[in-house]
Amino acid sequence: MTTLSALIVARNEAERLPDCLASVAFADEVVVVLDRTTDASAAIARAAGARVIEGGWHLEGERRNAGIAACASDWVLEVDADERVSPPLAAAVRRVIGTSTHAWHQVPVDNYVGDRLVRYGWAGSFGTTSVPRLFRRGAKSWRAQRVHPGLDWVGKEGPKITEGALIHLVDRDISDMLRRLDKYSSAKAADLIAKGDIGSLPDNLRRFLSRVWKSYVSRKGYREGGWGVLLALCTGAFPLLAYLKARLEPERHGGVKEGGVKRD
Repeated sequence: MTTLSALIVARNEAERLPDCLASVAFADEVVVVLDRTTDASAAIARAAGARVIEGGWHLEGERRNAGIAACASDWVLEVDADERVSPPLAAAVRRVIGTSTHAWHQVPVDNYVGDRLVRYGWAGSFGTTSVPRLFRRGAKSWRAQRVHPGLDWVGKEGPKITEGALIHLVDRDISDMLRRLDKYSSAKAADLIAKGDIGSLPDNLRRFLSRVWKSYVSRKGYREGGWGVLLALCTGAFPLLAYLKARLEPERHGGVKEGGVKRD
């Protein structure tokens, strides 16, 4: 029988972790990676039967790779603490891993801001409606970056899953969306500084305009009314803000040392 590991990477998510864990109970094992966590997340995960890995990673790619390495099943499904696997998606995942000859598959995402499902306008690094989260063990690795790290693959992509969705509770409200923009752009600024190439103002102004257009027009954000305007502005502002932080405040975004790991 083909087996499945559900992998959850979280930091101080005691409030949202129970619902996330319940949604992946169909998996053969659940692995929870807790990064510098100080709340009750570890106890909640263990009570749900998950295997817990605690440590400190300042690079998103490294902590996700630590979780992948801990998974023992044939396939891995990555789920964030602010996401839930819908029952139709759970059934589709089980069906796919039992029949697929490919290395990985895209999974559909339904994005919510508060109680509102926002279907259109997600683009760039600020949100997406499809993610490559289902993969054979050994097929996927994350690059050493702080925010939205790149991916390296072994094997070929299979057809996108179309049944159900990952329910993504992206932001609680507009203020939460703006806080996320600030957090992501700061992390991206640190990545730019570490890379030694922060880009230029003209290039990032062009990126701002092209990403606003992509979000609002190409991705049909206009169909969401004012929410589409907000998404387009945040999508365009993300790389521009990251550049400006790296250019104007390099001393505040110069990177941090990496922490250690403790395993159960």
